[in-house]
Amino acid sequence: MYQTLKSGGPLMIPIILCGIIAVFIIIERCIYFYNIKIRDQKLMTSLRDSLSAGNYEACSAACVQADTPMSQVVKKAVDCRRYQENDLREAVEAEMDFVVPRLEHFLTPLGTIANISTLLGLLGTVTGNIKAFGVLGAGASMGDPALLAGAIAEALVTTVAGLCVSIPAVIFHNYFVSRVNRRIVEMEANVTSVLLRLTGRV
Repeated sequence: MYQTLKSGGPLMIPIILCGIIAVFIIIERCIYFYNIKIRDQKLMTSLRDSLSAGNYEACSAACVQADTPMSQVVKKAVDCRRYQENDLREAVEAEMDFVVPRLEHFLTPLGTIANISTLLGLLGTVTGNIKAFGVLGAGASMGDPALLAGAIAEALVTTVAGLCVSIPAVIFHNYFVSRVNRRIVEMEANVTSVLLRLTGRV
């Protein structure tokens, strides 16, 4: 395995680094989305009882304990409950725009890795082919078979390694984008239900 990776040449170093970073981001985001889903479910259960009882201090405490993007927006709504309805909605919308980047954290680097890994593999293919043609040009007929095989191996290994990093990165990037969109829709629905309770419509 080590010899196979070594045959890919120096471009294998950035490809492997991209792979390590991608694995870290994927694991971190999976854990993050799982945790906020559980916390938000507990938060909404707690809020229903507290809002029904008019216990706004308990609502704020539950939001602080949950520490999720949605809890931050709900806490803003509870803190601004005495505002006029239009002002309250504007405050909540501004807070929602502020917390969305927390959901999108690390997605830009993951998308970048998905793109540059393919390009690094392609670059390795080009450099390997250049070396192969150099070997052919230097030899009488087929050149040095060992050097030729090494150049071809560099071209193929870097291509495969780049795709092995890029394909999972693309898949998980799209998956996390869909998770972000889903969380935003759920957050808007839950925050709207809280606003309806705060404004006395429910």
